[in-house]
Amino acid sequence: MEQLDLNALITKSYEICDALTDANVGKLRDEHRKLKKILHNDLVTFGAYLAEEDGTVSAEEVEFICSTLELDESAYITKQLRQGKTDTSPAESTPFSLKYAILSDAGGKLTPDPFKAQASSVFYDTFKVFGETFLSLRSHEVTNREASRFTSYMQRMKAMLKEYSVWRTGAQKSYQIKGAAATGQAPVENERELEELLAELASLIGLEGVKHQVNIMVNLIQVQRMREAQNMKVADISKHMVFLGNPGTGKTTVARMLASIYRALGVLRTGQLVEVDRSGLVRGYIGQTATRTQEVIEEALGGVLFIDEAYALTVDKSQGDFGQEAVDTLLKAMEDHRDDLVVIVAGYTDLMERFLDSNPGLRSRFGTSIHFDDYSSDELFAILEQNLNKQDYHLSPAAKKRARALIKVRVTDKPENFANARDIRNFMERAIANHAVRVANLKDAKESVEILSTIEADDLEDWE
Repeated sequence: MEQLDLNALITKSYEICDALTDANVGKLRDEHRKLKKILHNDLVTFGAYLAEEDGTVSAEEVEFICSTLELDESAYITKQLRQGKTDTSPAESTPFSLKYAILSDAGGKLTPDPFKAQASSVFYDTFKVFGETFLSLRSHEVTNREASRFTSYMQRMKAMLKEYSVWRTGAQKSYQIKGAAATGQAPVENERELEELLAELASLIGLEGVKHQVNIMVNLIQVQRMREAQNMKVADISKHMVFLGNPGTGKTTVARMLASIYRALGVLRTGQLVEVDRSGLVRGYIGQTATRTQEVIEEALGGVLFIDEAYALTVDKSQGDFGQEAVDTLLKAMEDHRDDLVVIVAGYTDLMERFLDSNPGLRSRFGTSIHFDDYSSDELFAILEQNLNKQDYHLSPAAKKRARALIKVRVTDKPENFANARDIRNFMERAIANHAVRVANLKDAKESVEILSTIEADDLEDWE
Protein backbone atom coordinates (compact mmCIF):
# COMPACT_ATOMS: atom_id res chain seq x y z
CA MET A 1 0.00 0.00 0.00
CA GLU A 2 1.41 3.34 -1.03
CA GLN A 3 0.57 6.95 -0.46
CA LEU A 4 2.41 9.99 -1.72
CA ASP A 5 4.92 11.08 0.91
CA LEU A 6 4.19 14.55 2.28
CA ASN A 7 7.80 15.67 2.66
CA ALA A 8 8.61 14.45 -0.87
CA LEU A 9 5.61 16.35 -2.23
CA ILE A 10 6.67 19.56 -0.49
CA THR A 11 10.19 19.14 -1.85
CA LYS A 12 8.82 18.59 -5.38
CA SER A 13 6.60 21.66 -5.02
CA TYR A 14 9.60 23.77 -4.00
CA GLU A 15 11.48 22.45 -7.06
CA ILE A 16 8.59 23.63 -9.21
CA CYS A 17 8.71 27.05 -7.54
CA ASP A 18 12.42 27.35 -8.33
CA ALA A 19 11.87 26.32 -11.95
CA LEU A 20 9.00 28.78 -12.40
CA THR A 21 10.98 31.58 -10.79
CA ASP A 22 13.95 30.88 -13.08
CA ALA A 23 11.55 31.05 -16.03
CA ASN A 24 10.19 34.40 -14.77
CA VAL A 25 6.88 32.85 -13.80
CA GLY A 26 5.99 34.06 -10.33
CA LYS A 27 9.22 36.01 -9.83
CA LEU A 28 8.36 39.10 -7.81
CA ARG A 29 10.52 42.13 -7.15
CA ASP A 30 10.60 41.57 -3.40
CA GLU A 31 13.13 38.82 -2.66
CA HIS A 32 11.01 37.67 0.30
CA ARG A 33 7.99 37.21 -1.95
CA LYS A 34 9.50 34.66 -4.30
CA LEU A 35 7.13 31.89 -5.29
CA LYS A 36 8.67 29.38 -2.88
CA LYS A 37 7.99 31.79 -0.01
CA ILE A 38 4.41 32.32 -1.22
CA LEU A 39 3.78 28.57 -1.33
CA HIS A 40 5.32 28.13 2.11
CA ASN A 41 3.04 30.83 3.54
CA ASP A 42 0.03 29.27 1.80
CA LEU A 43 0.72 25.97 3.54
CA VAL A 44 1.14 27.70 6.90
CA THR A 45 -2.17 29.50 6.39
CA PHE A 46 -3.84 26.24 5.37
CA GLY A 47 -2.58 24.59 8.54
CA ALA A 48 -3.90 27.45 10.66
CA TYR A 49 -7.23 27.29 8.83
CA LEU A 50 -7.64 23.60 9.70
CA ALA A 51 -6.36 24.01 13.26
CA GLU A 52 -8.65 26.91 14.16
CA GLU A 53 -11.92 25.16 13.26
CA ASP A 54 -12.64 24.33 16.89
CA GLY A 55 -11.59 27.77 18.15
CA THR A 56 -8.24 26.68 19.58
CA VAL A 57 -4.84 25.69 18.25
CA SER A 58 -3.38 22.79 20.23
CA ALA A 59 0.30 22.22 20.93
CA GLU A 60 0.12 19.04 18.86
CA GLU A 61 -1.19 20.96 15.86
CA VAL A 62 1.47 23.65 16.19
CA GLU A 63 4.20 21.01 16.49
CA PHE A 64 3.06 19.20 13.33
CA ILE A 65 2.86 22.36 11.22
CA CYS A 66 6.16 23.72 12.50
CA SER A 67 8.07 20.46 12.04
CA THR A 68 6.62 19.83 8.58
CA LEU A 69 7.27 23.37 7.33
CA GLU A 70 10.48 23.95 9.32
CA LEU A 71 9.19 26.83 11.43
CA ASP A 72 10.01 27.75 14.97
CA GLU A 73 6.85 27.74 17.08
CA SER A 74 6.93 31.44 18.00
CA ALA A 75 7.10 32.36 14.30
CA TYR A 76 4.13 30.11 13.54
CA ILE A 77 1.99 31.52 16.35
CA THR A 78 2.75 35.08 15.19
CA LYS A 79 1.89 34.14 11.61
CA GLN A 80 -1.41 32.44 12.40
CA LEU A 81 -2.58 35.30 14.62
CA ARG A 82 -1.72 37.82 11.94
CA GLN A 83 -3.45 35.67 9.32
CA GLY A 84 -6.71 36.01 11.21
CA LYS A 85 -6.68 39.75 10.51
CA THR A 86 -6.14 39.57 6.76
CA ASP A 87 -8.83 40.48 4.25
CA THR A 88 -8.73 37.17 2.33
CA SER A 89 -10.12 34.22 4.27
CA PRO A 90 -9.05 30.66 3.38
CA ALA A 91 -12.74 29.81 3.74
CA GLU A 92 -13.39 31.62 0.44
CA SER A 93 -10.09 31.46 -1.43
CA THR A 94 -7.51 29.16 -3.01
CA PRO A 95 -3.72 29.22 -2.43
CA PHE A 96 -2.20 32.30 -4.04
CA SER A 97 0.71 30.19 -5.28
CA LEU A 98 -1.59 27.82 -7.21
CA LYS A 99 -2.29 30.34 -9.97
CA TYR A 100 1.38 30.35 -11.00
CA ALA A 101 1.45 26.57 -11.37
CA ILE A 102 -1.79 26.73 -13.39
CA LEU A 103 -0.34 29.52 -15.55
CA SER A 104 2.66 27.33 -16.30
CA ASP A 105 0.61 24.23 -17.15
CA ALA A 106 -2.04 26.00 -19.21
CA GLY A 107 0.37 28.35 -21.00
CA GLY A 108 3.35 26.05 -21.51
CA LYS A 109 5.69 28.44 -19.70
CA LEU A 110 8.42 25.82 -19.09
CA THR A 111 10.38 24.63 -22.14
CA PRO A 112 11.38 21.88 -21.74
CA ASP A 113 8.92 21.02 -18.96
CA PRO A 114 10.32 18.40 -16.54
CA PHE A 115 6.95 18.32 -14.75
CA LYS A 116 4.96 17.36 -17.90
CA ALA A 117 2.44 20.22 -17.47
CA GLN A 118 1.45 18.83 -14.07
CA ALA A 119 2.88 21.46 -11.72
CA SER A 120 -0.62 22.34 -10.55
CA SER A 121 -1.35 18.65 -9.89
CA VAL A 122 1.70 18.47 -7.64
CA PHE A 123 0.54 21.57 -5.74
CA TYR A 124 -2.96 20.11 -5.39
CA ASP A 125 -1.64 16.78 -4.10
CA THR A 126 0.67 18.59 -1.67
CA PHE A 127 -2.23 20.44 -0.03
CA LYS A 128 -4.41 17.32 -0.09
CA VAL A 129 -1.85 15.06 1.61
CA PHE A 130 -0.89 17.88 4.03
CA GLY A 131 -4.54 18.19 5.10
CA GLU A 132 -5.12 14.44 5.33
CA THR A 133 -1.97 13.95 7.39
CA PHE A 134 -2.85 16.89 9.64
CA LEU A 135 -6.30 15.48 10.39
CA SER A 136 -4.99 11.94 10.87
CA LEU A 137 -2.45 13.03 13.49
CA ARG A 138 -4.90 14.84 15.73
CA SER A 139 -5.41 13.37 19.18
CA HIS A 140 -9.18 13.85 19.07
CA GLU A 141 -11.76 12.46 16.70
CA VAL A 142 -12.21 14.25 13.37
CA THR A 143 -15.62 15.91 13.17
CA ASN A 144 -17.91 16.48 10.20
CA ARG A 145 -17.17 20.22 10.43
CA GLU A 146 -13.42 19.62 10.25
CA ALA A 147 -13.81 17.27 7.31
CA SER A 148 -16.14 19.78 5.65
CA ARG A 149 -13.60 22.60 6.02
CA PHE A 150 -10.89 20.44 4.42
CA THR A 151 -13.24 19.20 1.68
CA SER A 152 -14.42 22.69 0.76
CA TYR A 153 -10.85 23.96 0.44
CA MET A 154 -9.82 21.07 -1.81
CA GLN A 155 -12.95 21.43 -3.94
CA ARG A 156 -12.12 25.09 -4.59
CA MET A 157 -8.62 24.10 -5.72
CA LYS A 158 -10.04 21.34 -7.93
CA ALA A 159 -12.59 23.73 -9.47
CA MET A 160 -9.81 26.19 -10.31
CA LEU A 161 -7.77 23.46 -12.04
CA LYS A 162 -10.83 22.38 -13.99
CA GLU A 163 -11.62 25.97 -14.99
CA TYR A 164 -8.23 26.21 -16.73
CA SER A 165 -8.40 22.63 -18.10
CA VAL A 166 -5.36 21.39 -16.17
CA TRP A 167 -7.18 18.96 -13.85
CA ARG A 168 -5.80 15.40 -13.96
CA THR A 169 -7.33 12.27 -12.46
CA GLY A 170 -5.11 9.73 -10.73
CA ALA A 171 -4.80 7.63 -13.89
CA GLN A 172 -3.72 10.69 -15.89
CA LYS A 173 -0.93 11.76 -13.56
CA SER A 174 2.54 10.73 -14.62
CA TYR A 175 4.87 12.74 -12.40
CA GLN A 176 7.15 10.82 -10.06
CA ILE A 177 7.57 11.40 -6.33
CA LYS A 178 10.48 9.73 -4.59
CA GLY A 179 10.17 8.46 -1.05
CA ALA A 180 6.67 6.97 -1.01
CA ALA A 181 5.78 5.97 2.53
CA ALA A 182 3.59 3.11 3.68
CA THR A 183 0.29 4.23 5.19
CA GLY A 184 -3.23 2.93 5.70
CA GLN A 185 -4.33 4.22 2.31
CA ALA A 186 -5.79 2.03 -0.42
CA PRO A 187 -3.51 0.57 -3.13
CA VAL A 188 -2.61 2.88 -6.00
CA GLU A 189 -5.06 1.22 -8.40
CA ASN A 190 -7.87 1.74 -5.88
CA GLU A 191 -6.87 5.38 -5.46
CA ARG A 192 -7.09 5.88 -9.20
CA GLU A 193 -10.48 4.17 -9.31
CA LEU A 194 -11.65 6.38 -6.43
CA GLU A 195 -10.57 9.55 -8.22
CA GLU A 196 -12.35 8.44 -11.37
CA LEU A 197 -15.53 7.62 -9.43
CA LEU A 198 -15.48 10.98 -7.67
CA ALA A 199 -14.90 12.68 -11.03
CA GLU A 200 -17.94 10.81 -12.39
CA LEU A 201 -19.97 12.01 -9.42
CA ALA A 202 -18.77 15.57 -9.96
CA SER A 203 -19.84 15.40 -13.61
CA LEU A 204 -23.50 14.82 -12.71
CA ILE A 205 -25.74 17.76 -13.51
CA GLY A 206 -26.78 19.70 -10.37
CA LEU A 207 -26.69 17.97 -6.96
CA GLU A 208 -23.97 20.30 -5.62
CA GLY A 209 -24.97 19.80 -1.98
CA VAL A 210 -25.04 16.02 -2.45
CA LYS A 211 -21.57 16.00 -4.00
CA HIS A 212 -20.22 18.08 -1.12
CA GLN A 213 -21.58 15.72 1.53
CA VAL A 214 -20.28 12.64 -0.27
CA ASN A 215 -16.81 14.19 -0.41
CA ILE A 216 -16.98 14.89 3.33
CA MET A 217 -17.80 11.22 3.97
CA VAL A 218 -14.91 10.11 1.75
CA ASN A 219 -12.45 12.36 3.57
CA LEU A 220 -13.66 11.19 6.99
CA ILE A 221 -13.20 7.54 6.01
CA GLN A 222 -9.75 8.15 4.50
CA VAL A 223 -8.53 9.98 7.59
CA GLN A 224 -9.85 7.29 9.93
CA ARG A 225 -8.00 4.62 7.93
CA MET A 226 -4.81 6.65 8.19
CA ARG A 227 -5.29 6.95 11.96
CA GLU A 228 -5.90 3.22 12.21
CA ALA A 229 -2.60 2.57 10.40
CA GLN A 230 -0.86 4.66 13.07
CA ASN A 231 -2.53 2.65 15.88
CA MET A 232 -4.55 5.69 16.89
CA LYS A 233 -8.12 5.87 18.15
CA VAL A 234 -10.62 5.62 15.31
CA ALA A 235 -14.09 7.17 15.36
CA ASP A 236 -17.00 4.80 14.79
CA ILE A 237 -18.50 6.43 11.71
CA SER A 238 -21.91 5.15 10.69
CA LYS A 239 -22.00 4.71 6.93
CA HIS A 240 -25.75 4.09 6.76
CA MET A 241 -27.57 7.02 5.16
CA VAL A 242 -30.95 8.61 4.57
CA PHE A 243 -31.65 10.14 1.16
CA LEU A 244 -34.38 12.78 1.32
CA GLY A 245 -36.09 14.27 -1.70
CA ASN A 246 -38.67 14.01 -4.44
CA PRO A 247 -38.71 11.37 -7.19
CA GLY A 248 -36.25 11.69 -10.05
CA THR A 249 -33.62 13.68 -8.16
CA GLY A 250 -30.79 11.16 -8.62
CA LYS A 251 -31.02 9.19 -5.38
CA THR A 252 -30.62 5.77 -6.97
CA THR A 253 -27.83 6.98 -9.26
CA VAL A 254 -25.85 8.39 -6.32
CA ALA A 255 -26.49 5.26 -4.24
CA ARG A 256 -25.01 3.13 -7.03
CA MET A 257 -21.97 5.42 -7.23
CA LEU A 258 -21.54 5.31 -3.46
CA ALA A 259 -21.44 1.52 -3.54
CA SER A 260 -18.51 1.67 -5.97
CA ILE A 261 -16.82 4.50 -4.02
CA TYR A 262 -17.00 2.50 -0.79
CA ARG A 263 -15.53 -0.49 -2.58
CA ALA A 264 -12.62 1.63 -3.84
CA LEU A 265 -12.10 2.94 -0.30
CA GLY A 266 -11.91 -0.61 1.02
CA VAL A 267 -15.03 -0.14 3.15
CA LEU A 268 -17.07 -2.71 1.20
CA ARG A 269 -15.88 -6.01 -0.26
CA THR A 270 -17.88 -6.13 -3.48
CA GLY A 271 -19.76 -2.84 -3.84
CA GLN A 272 -22.93 -4.14 -5.50
CA LEU A 273 -26.22 -2.26 -5.13
CA VAL A 274 -29.34 -4.21 -4.21
CA GLU A 275 -32.44 -2.06 -4.71
CA VAL A 276 -35.83 -2.91 -3.17
CA ASP A 277 -39.01 -1.25 -1.96
CA ARG A 278 -41.78 -2.44 0.36
CA SER A 279 -43.04 -4.99 -2.17
CA GLY A 280 -39.61 -6.63 -2.25
CA LEU A 281 -39.56 -7.16 1.52
CA VAL A 282 -43.06 -7.55 2.94
CA ARG A 283 -45.03 -10.78 2.65
CA GLY A 284 -48.59 -11.71 3.74
CA TYR A 285 -48.02 -14.16 6.57
CA ILE A 286 -46.21 -14.12 9.93
CA GLY A 287 -42.55 -15.05 9.54
CA GLN A 288 -42.44 -14.72 5.76
CA THR A 289 -41.43 -11.05 5.85
CA ALA A 290 -38.49 -11.69 8.17
CA THR A 291 -37.33 -14.56 5.97
CA ARG A 292 -37.62 -12.52 2.76
CA THR A 293 -35.90 -9.49 4.32
CA GLN A 294 -33.04 -11.69 5.51
CA GLU A 295 -32.64 -13.10 1.98
CA VAL A 296 -32.35 -9.58 0.57
CA ILE A 297 -29.85 -8.61 3.27
CA GLU A 298 -27.66 -11.64 2.46
CA GLU A 299 -27.74 -10.70 -1.21
CA ALA A 300 -26.56 -7.18 -0.30
CA LEU A 301 -23.73 -8.22 2.06
CA GLY A 302 -20.48 -6.66 0.91
CA GLY A 303 -22.39 -3.86 -0.79
CA VAL A 304 -25.26 -1.41 -0.43
CA LEU A 305 -28.91 -2.19 0.30
CA PHE A 306 -31.00 0.66 -1.12
CA ILE A 307 -34.61 0.79 0.10
CA ASP A 308 -36.69 3.23 -1.93
CA GLU A 309 -39.84 4.74 -0.42
CA ALA A 310 -38.80 3.19 2.89
CA TYR A 311 -41.54 5.10 4.73
CA ALA A 312 -44.05 2.61 3.23
CA LEU A 313 -42.73 0.00 5.65
CA THR A 314 -44.21 1.81 8.65
CA VAL A 315 -47.03 3.90 7.23
CA ASP A 316 -49.65 1.20 7.95
CA LYS A 317 -49.84 0.23 11.64
CA SER A 318 -52.97 -1.89 11.27
CA GLN A 319 -53.13 -5.49 12.41
CA GLY A 320 -51.94 -7.86 9.72
CA ASP A 321 -49.35 -5.47 8.24
CA PHE A 322 -45.83 -6.87 8.46
CA GLY A 323 -43.81 -3.80 7.50
CA GLN A 324 -42.53 -3.44 11.06
CA GLU A 325 -41.24 -7.00 10.90
CA ALA A 326 -39.06 -5.98 7.96
CA VAL A 327 -37.78 -2.94 9.90
CA ASP A 328 -36.92 -5.06 12.96
CA THR A 329 -35.04 -7.58 10.82
CA LEU A 330 -33.20 -4.74 9.07
CA LEU A 331 -32.16 -3.08 12.35
CA LYS A 332 -30.65 -6.31 13.63
CA ALA A 333 -28.74 -6.87 10.39
CA MET A 334 -27.37 -3.32 10.45
CA GLU A 335 -25.82 -4.07 13.82
CA ASP A 336 -24.71 -7.64 13.07
CA HIS A 337 -23.11 -6.71 9.73
CA ARG A 338 -22.01 -3.16 10.46
CA ASP A 339 -18.63 -3.72 8.76
CA ASP A 340 -20.02 -5.50 5.69
CA LEU A 341 -23.25 -3.73 4.80
CA VAL A 342 -24.34 -0.19 4.09
CA VAL A 343 -28.07 0.55 4.18
CA ILE A 344 -29.51 3.60 2.41
CA VAL A 345 -33.20 4.42 2.90
CA ALA A 346 -34.82 6.96 0.61
CA GLY A 347 -38.06 8.83 0.06
CA TYR A 348 -40.00 12.06 0.39
CA THR A 349 -38.56 14.33 3.09
CA ASP A 350 -41.65 14.62 5.34
CA LEU A 351 -42.57 10.94 5.09
CA MET A 352 -38.99 9.83 5.78
CA GLU A 353 -38.88 11.98 8.92
CA ARG A 354 -41.96 10.13 10.16
CA PHE A 355 -40.35 6.83 9.21
CA LEU A 356 -37.25 7.61 11.29
CA ASP A 357 -39.44 8.56 14.26
CA SER A 358 -41.50 5.36 14.00
CA ASN A 359 -38.95 3.25 15.88
CA PRO A 360 -36.62 4.36 18.70
CA GLY A 361 -33.65 2.59 17.11
CA LEU A 362 -34.05 3.81 13.56
CA ARG A 363 -32.78 7.39 13.60
CA SER A 364 -29.68 6.50 15.64
CA ARG A 365 -28.62 3.89 13.05
CA PHE A 366 -28.33 6.41 10.22
CA GLY A 367 -25.39 8.74 10.64
CA THR A 368 -25.93 10.95 7.61
CA SER A 369 -28.96 12.49 5.93
CA ILE A 370 -28.50 13.89 2.43
CA HIS A 371 -31.14 16.12 0.84
CA PHE A 372 -31.67 15.95 -2.92
CA ASP A 373 -33.12 19.24 -4.17
CA ASP A 374 -35.45 19.42 -7.16
CA TYR A 375 -33.67 20.25 -10.40
CA SER A 376 -34.00 23.73 -11.87
CA SER A 377 -35.43 24.18 -15.37
CA ASP A 378 -31.92 24.82 -16.75
CA GLU A 379 -30.62 21.62 -15.13
CA LEU A 380 -33.52 19.59 -16.49
CA PHE A 381 -32.91 20.97 -19.98
CA ALA A 382 -29.22 20.00 -19.65
CA ILE A 383 -30.29 16.50 -18.57
CA LEU A 384 -32.54 16.26 -21.63
CA GLU A 385 -29.72 17.23 -23.99
CA GLN A 386 -27.29 14.90 -22.25
CA ASN A 387 -29.63 11.92 -22.46
CA LEU A 388 -30.47 12.62 -26.11
CA ASN A 389 -26.77 12.82 -26.97
CA LYS A 390 -26.19 9.44 -25.35
CA GLN A 391 -28.66 7.98 -27.83
CA ASP A 392 -27.28 9.89 -30.85
CA TYR A 393 -30.09 12.44 -30.99
CA HIS A 394 -29.99 16.22 -30.76
CA LEU A 395 -32.49 19.07 -30.70
CA SER A 396 -32.88 21.45 -33.61
CA PRO A 397 -32.66 25.18 -32.69
CA ALA A 398 -36.46 25.45 -32.77
CA ALA A 399 -36.80 22.30 -30.66
CA LYS A 400 -34.36 23.70 -28.09
CA LYS A 401 -36.45 26.83 -27.74
CA ARG A 402 -39.67 24.84 -27.39
CA ALA A 403 -38.14 22.34 -24.94
CA ARG A 404 -36.85 25.13 -22.70
CA ALA A 405 -40.26 26.78 -22.66
CA LEU A 406 -42.11 23.55 -21.87
CA ILE A 407 -39.69 22.59 -19.11
CA LYS A 408 -39.84 26.06 -17.56
CA VAL A 409 -43.64 25.90 -17.38
CA ARG A 410 -43.44 22.41 -15.86
CA VAL A 411 -41.01 23.56 -13.14
CA THR A 412 -42.81 26.84 -12.43
CA ASP A 413 -46.17 25.15 -11.92
CA LYS A 414 -45.20 21.72 -10.58
CA PRO A 415 -48.05 19.19 -10.54
CA GLU A 416 -48.46 16.70 -7.69
CA ASN A 417 -46.85 13.97 -9.79
CA PHE A 418 -43.79 16.08 -10.72
CA ALA A 419 -40.86 13.68 -11.00
CA ASN A 420 -37.83 15.76 -12.04
CA ALA A 421 -35.50 13.72 -14.27
CA ARG A 422 -38.12 10.98 -14.65
CA ASP A 423 -40.39 13.54 -16.27
CA ILE A 424 -37.56 14.41 -18.64
CA ARG A 425 -37.00 10.75 -19.51
CA ASN A 426 -40.69 10.29 -20.35
CA PHE A 427 -40.68 13.57 -22.30
CA MET A 428 -37.66 12.38 -24.28
CA GLU A 429 -39.12 8.94 -24.98
CA ARG A 430 -42.31 10.50 -26.38
CA ALA A 431 -40.20 12.83 -28.54
CA ILE A 432 -38.18 9.92 -29.92
CA ALA A 433 -41.38 7.99 -30.67
CA ASN A 434 -42.88 11.01 -32.45
CA HIS A 435 -39.65 11.48 -34.38
CA ALA A 436 -39.83 7.86 -35.54
CA VAL A 437 -43.41 8.29 -36.78
CA ARG A 438 -42.46 11.47 -38.64
CA VAL A 439 -39.34 10.20 -40.43
CA ALA A 440 -40.32 6.57 -41.05
CA ASN A 441 -41.72 7.28 -44.52
CA LEU A 442 -39.39 10.08 -45.55
CA LYS A 443 -37.55 9.19 -48.75
CA ASP A 444 -34.23 10.66 -47.66
CA ALA A 445 -34.26 9.30 -44.07
CA LYS A 446 -32.27 6.12 -44.79
CA GLU A 447 -29.31 8.06 -46.16
CA SER A 448 -29.40 11.06 -43.82
CA VAL A 449 -27.78 10.95 -40.40
CA GLU A 450 -29.08 14.47 -39.80
CA ILE A 451 -32.71 13.50 -40.35
CA LEU A 452 -32.35 10.33 -38.26
CA SER A 453 -30.79 12.19 -35.35
CA THR A 454 -32.60 15.55 -35.22
CA ILE A 455 -35.55 16.09 -32.89
CA GLU A 456 -37.74 18.88 -34.29
CA ALA A 457 -40.08 21.16 -32.37
CA ASP A 458 -43.15 19.29 -33.63
CA ASP A 459 -41.81 16.09 -32.03
CA LEU A 460 -42.13 17.61 -28.55
CA GLU A 461 -45.44 17.13 -26.74
CA ASP A 462 -46.92 19.22 -23.97
CA TRP A 463 -47.14 17.54 -20.60
CA GLU A 464 -50.67 16.38 -19.84
